[in-house]
Amino acid sequence: MGTGMVILVVLMVQFAPFAHSETGRQCKPSFSQRLYKAEVPAELRSNQRVASVHFDDCKGGGEVILGVGDPAFRITTNGTIFASRRLLLSRRTLKFSVYARDGERHGLGKPHTVVKLQVQAMKAKMKQPNRKQVRWTTGQHSEPATLYFSQLRRSGSSRRQKRDWVIPPISVPENERGPFPKPLVTVKSDNDKHNDLRYSVTGPGSDQPPVGVFKIDAISGQMFVTRWLDREQIASYQLKGHAVDLNGKQVENPVDLLIQVIDQNDNKPEFHSTVYNGSVPETSSPGTPVMRVTAEDLDDPQQLNGMIRYKVLSQTPDFPYPTMFTINNSSGLISTIASGLDREKVPSYMLVIEATDMEGSSFGLSNTATAVITITDKNDNPPHFTMSTFYGTVRENMVNQPVVNLTVTDLDEPHSPAWNVHYSVVRGDPGKHFAVFTDPATNDGVLTVVKPVDYELDRQFMLVVEARNEERLVGSRFTPSSSATVSVMVRDVNEPPTFPGGTQRVRVPENLPIGSRLLNLTARDPDVDMRQAVRYSKLSDPAGWLSVDLVTGRVTTVAELDRESPFTSRNTYLATFLASDSSGGTGTGTLLLELTDVNDNAPTVRPVEAEVCESPNSRGINITADDADVEHNAGPFSFELVSSPRDIRRNWTLERVDGRRVHLRMRLHYLPVGRYEVPMLVTDSGNPALANVSTVLVKVCTCNEAGDCALVEPFVAGLGTGAIISILICILLLLVLVLLFAVYSRRRDKDHATKELLFESEEDVRDNILRYDEEGGGEEDQDYDLSQLQCPDESPSFKGPGLRRLDERPALSQPHYPCRGAPPGHPNDMVDFIGESLKAADNDPTAPPYDSLLMFDYEGSGSTAGSLSSLEASSNGDQGYDYLHDWGPRFRRLADMYGGRGDD
Repeated sequence: MGTGMVILVVLMVQFAPFAHSETGRQCKPSFSQRLYKAEVPAELRSNQRVASVHFDDCKGGGEVILGVGDPAFRITTNGTIFASRRLLLSRRTLKFSVYARDGERHGLGKPHTVVKLQVQAMKAKMKQPNRKQVRWTTGQHSEPATLYFSQLRRSGSSRRQKRDWVIPPISVPENERGPFPKPLVTVKSDNDKHNDLRYSVTGPGSDQPPVGVFKIDAISGQMFVTRWLDREQIASYQLKGHAVDLNGKQVENPVDLLIQVIDQNDNKPEFHSTVYNGSVPETSSPGTPVMRVTAEDLDDPQQLNGMIRYKVLSQTPDFPYPTMFTINNSSGLISTIASGLDREKVPSYMLVIEATDMEGSSFGLSNTATAVITITDKNDNPPHFTMSTFYGTVRENMVNQPVVNLTVTDLDEPHSPAWNVHYSVVRGDPGKHFAVFTDPATNDGVLTVVKPVDYELDRQFMLVVEARNEERLVGSRFTPSSSATVSVMVRDVNEPPTFPGGTQRVRVPENLPIGSRLLNLTARDPDVDMRQAVRYSKLSDPAGWLSVDLVTGRVTTVAELDRESPFTSRNTYLATFLASDSSGGTGTGTLLLELTDVNDNAPTVRPVEAEVCESPNSRGINITADDADVEHNAGPFSFELVSSPRDIRRNWTLERVDGRRVHLRMRLHYLPVGRYEVPMLVTDSGNPALANVSTVLVKVCTCNEAGDCALVEPFVAGLGTGAIISILICILLLLVLVLLFAVYSRRRDKDHATKELLFESEEDVRDNILRYDEEGGGEEDQDYDLSQLQCPDESPSFKGPGLRRLDERPALSQPHYPCRGAPPGHPNDMVDFIGESLKAADNDPTAPPYDSLLMFDYEGSGSTAGSLSSLEASSNGDQGYDYLHDWGPRFRRLADMYGGRGDD
């Protein structure tokens, strides 16, 4: 018979005083129920769960310590009770107590509640399928357990099939040492009476990956584990056992085999990070959370092996107390436990945190991490001036000039709102002449003058400056601000004279006589203690109308004033003057002359040129009068045609349109086409009135149907005699210049051709194609006279300077060389000719030496070769040489001789 155990837990509660929960209701610390029940086997493994209790402390998250009175059991913080070791419950009843204790004082104090547990063991019978006994023991027994298959239902049987056995899990500890294979259980069938059945197991760990962890003896049915197991890799194996006969026929239903790997404490807790960083404001109260550290254990979290507890091993520094922080042993939350955090004294703390499994027992594995806690700044220190009184000096009339630096000290963190200082002048500156600006780098205050001060009015300022932080001060041990006195002395400087009232205005008529007084300038020197003389001068007088007396400042006119002058704007003339003191200071004064109008401008008319049709029905001309004076001295105007010559009034008439315009029309029915001058007298309305004779040049033309001139001729005046003579002289000079340029070009071309024969051109290269017209003097004799081949005596005896060779002496009397009129009939004739020529050359004083280059320009007459022009004639038909023009200037002569473009 299998034996189970039923544990009855009876709670006998001792009530503590009432406490108020977070919801405001009254409650008492107690367990959730009076009776707890749990069912366990008669044999309890180590760390096997027994029961679970719940305790309400009425504080909503306060720390409660639970404990048991029997060392064979232990209880966790969540109320779960485990067996501390392997137990065999031989007694039917087991009693032990469970208590709850307040943990706010580190475990000190009396228990709140004591609970007594009473464990009763009762036997429970389990039915067998076919009166076959199932023997089950753990693998730790010396003899393995035997598992029997449930009997298969016989076909055609009307008997009710009983349920199969539910095989309890097979527990195998991880990390077991050998020797391997190690037996686990034996699988047997009731039908196997002569060992004529064969057994096998299938599933992950047997014939599926990982293959070969478990194996079974096919004949005996004994099952083995072949190597050590690791729960952190595979926590359980689900196998099936099979029994078949020798023919492979299944004789039993497959049995489920669940193999659970028992956890061992082979993994220590691992922190997520080796260093944790957190911060907490200074002056924080106890219980302020800082940060949370977290560690994980790969062991079973439901067993003691994976239950982690935290604690603080050390604190650096230990000022002001060695325990400034605490940690929740279950959650890892670090919080303050004491007051007195001061960033200015200790800016940071370093805690060594230990995480231990086995619920923090001394048998557990542990690991450590570092928690760095930075104390953040609060404005708990106000700024303090380094001096009670500061001194500075400022010159009068200066603006945006620093006066003195105000230095302060602040123990808070630099460049934070708790350190930054704001300055203000609270007393001693009713005129708002000063302001204090903060230097962001040094936090000092710079007292600056923002409004000019006057030495004659204020020679010293006694200012009270206040300094306070941007952030509000916390705590009440200090005043939130600090103040200091600033003494500012004003220095006197030379100030320029000033004109009281600024700009001065004077209204005068524009026809004011020259030398008239306008006003007296008056400037004041602010430096009353210096007693300086003031002198006046002009700074700006665009039209040159005014003068000023150097000493008195009297301003008079030196020219006629003109309201219509371009130097005036809106009837106003602007002039500026300088007032100078003895020290060189100058002040500027402005004079505005408002000029009243006088009728000093006669009217004029427009347009001055117009055209009308010759027909009597033609439209007239609108004539408008203009006057530079203002309205009362201008229109309305009167218009009148002059009486002389008489044909003016006979040919034309005026029709008044308004006070400024009249209509000019032809009086006659017809006027010949031409140009007519029409003078008219225009008078304004001034007092006295001014009149002016204006002439309108009218062109009478033939008009088309639309009333416009049909042919528009240039409307220009005739040229006079002087203008015509000037034009003729210009044309003559132009012709002379063209003629001179043509003569110069002709001479230049001739000289250029001569130089090309005697001198090497810059473009000449000996590798180019050159022309050889004769065999006389070589490359330099390219321009020759054919008459020299016949008779040298018949050629001109004088060579121009442009034809002389480089090696030729100055020409004297020319010798007479022999002349051959007919071609030589015998070679001796050529010999005689050469001899005679040599003799003549020897007698020639102008001939070069014998060892120099000589020119032989006669080859006789009657050559059978004919003229060289035949080559040109014959070649033109065979080939074109126009491409020579594209070869550049070096082939210009060949292109001219053989190319075809020169004929164009």
